[in-house]
Amino acid sequence: MNRKHKSNKYFSILVIILIVIIASVAIIYFIRNKNQKNDKEITTTIEETSHEEEKETIFTITALGDILCHNTQYMDAYNSSTKTYDFSYVFDDIKDYTQAGDLTIANLETSFAGEERGYSNYPTFNSPDALAYAMKGIGVDIITTAGNHALDMGYTGLERTIDVLDNAGIEHLGTYKSQEEKDSVFIKDVKGVKIAFIDYTYGTNGIPVPKDKEYCINITNKDAIIANIEAVKSENPDLIVACMHWGTEYNTSANDEQKELSDILFENGVDVILGNHPHCLEPMEIRNVTMPDGSEKQCFVIYALGNFTADQRDDITKNSIILNLTMKKSNEKISIDNVNYIPIHMYKNTAATSKKFKVLDIQNTLKLYESGAGNINKSTYEYLKKQLDSINSIVSIKN
Repeated sequence: MNRKHKSNKYFSILVIILIVIIASVAIIYFIRNKNQKNDKEITTTIEETSHEEEKETIFTITALGDILCHNTQYMDAYNSSTKTYDFSYVFDDIKDYTQAGDLTIANLETSFAGEERGYSNYPTFNSPDALAYAMKGIGVDIITTAGNHALDMGYTGLERTIDVLDNAGIEHLGTYKSQEEKDSVFIKDVKGVKIAFIDYTYGTNGIPVPKDKEYCINITNKDAIIANIEAVKSENPDLIVACMHWGTEYNTSANDEQKELSDILFENGVDVILGNHPHCLEPMEIRNVTMPDGSEKQCFVIYALGNFTADQRDDITKNSIILNLTMKKSNEKISIDNVNYIPIHMYKNTAATSKKFKVLDIQNTLKLYESGAGNINKSTYEYLKKQLDSINSIVSIKN
């Protein structure tokens, strides 16, 4: 073989090696680049998903009815050995529900004017401070105080009631010790969601509001309520809840005034209405409301939650619910995610010598009896079944 031919052969081999090397590098680059692109796409997708999840917040408002305290109740809660009152046993059956919500709210239908004023029954209520602490113990975060019994013990009684709630660590609205307090916007931050509350009562049972202290209670007035809502909206809340002391006592349906006022509240920006005062349950509704600008929004109202705790005679005054209103905030918009309730009954064991009162979880009590593990008799079982049917017939959700 001559030198020229040999040289050409080596050159050809070298070219082939270079081609293989270049192709290998190109393949490795292509694969690596493709993997990086896929990794980037996966990372972007995860980031986008995470970003979307951050925009969705679900929270639950748990609402309770009227906190009443008759003399039979505070006498039952009294311990003569320690000369103290303890209401905690009354709520053992249902406290897990009241502690579970992100925010639990109830309505006060008594005052905490102090023992020296004398504890009293209807028509002017004054209850032991221990009742407020019992409410805190079962998870109540907010108590609305604008009600027809707010001035039962006069302005000083109203003031002391506010002090007791403060000392118990329960927030409150509806009654005030100054104009400044009245003018402030009540907003609670729940999981980053701003929830504003307003609270009004139709009146004070004819007890005059002190002329030099008209700020002390929110009395229902359409113009004043609309102005209040506008002040609330200036704080840009995500949700506005109106707590209304209204309606006809012992009437299981809403009256015309309640319906008219609910329309006004919704059309002016309120999203949720929690009603109280009639001492019995009234219906609840999810409504699609057309706003003045033509847009639509979803709203909720329960006209009355009934008595959470009381000792009244009629069956309807013993029945109530623990309402769970679950809301969703997604992309800055609030919607109703779920509405459910736990039917409850204020049970009084007349055969017992102490601790007679207990707020029962009706469904659980019935199940325990059916399983043979309950501590009620057949007559009480049949009675509670009837009360459960009554509750469901009144408050079953209407759209």
